[in-house]
Amino acid sequence: MSIEKVREYFGSFGIEDKILEFDVSSATVALAAQALGCEEQRIAKTLSFLVDEKAVLIVCAGDVKIDNPKFKAEFHTKAKMLSPEQVTELVGHAVGGVCPFAVNEGVRVMLDESLKRFETVFPACGSSNSAIELTIAELEKYSGFEKWVDVTKLPQ
Repeated sequence: MSIEKVREYFGSFGIEDKILEFDVSSATVALAAQALGCEEQRIAKTLSFLVDEKAVLIVCAGDVKIDNPKFKAEFHTKAKMLSPEQVTELVGHAVGGVCPFAVNEGVRVMLDESLKRFETVFPACGSSNSAIELTIAELEKYSGFEKWVDVTKLPQ
């Protein structure tokens, strides 16, 4: 199970006890915010795209949407989200629990500028009922991210 991979991954840093598991689903931004009792924008959602035949994860704030012109400028291709089957196969986590931790080899991780508004954020931990609270510096450290990108737009 994916959460076990994430728990083992965080165990290598001695922080596996920071993983939160819920009796309710946290598979969407709204459900995760409800389970955590926080604002939706503090949920660090992980979106999965196909770029040059490889999985690219973009971790961004829960209240933003992908800005297609910015995405194309950054990746030189149109934003094409992975199908649920592709997510499981290429990333190693199922939709609803996708996170930047303990992913398959070759998966590129990007952090979106929208996250920098917050001291801490809540990414999932590989299952549809888990999360972890991390500072932005911790998210950088544990996500193995490649770089910061600006590919989203705030809600109007």
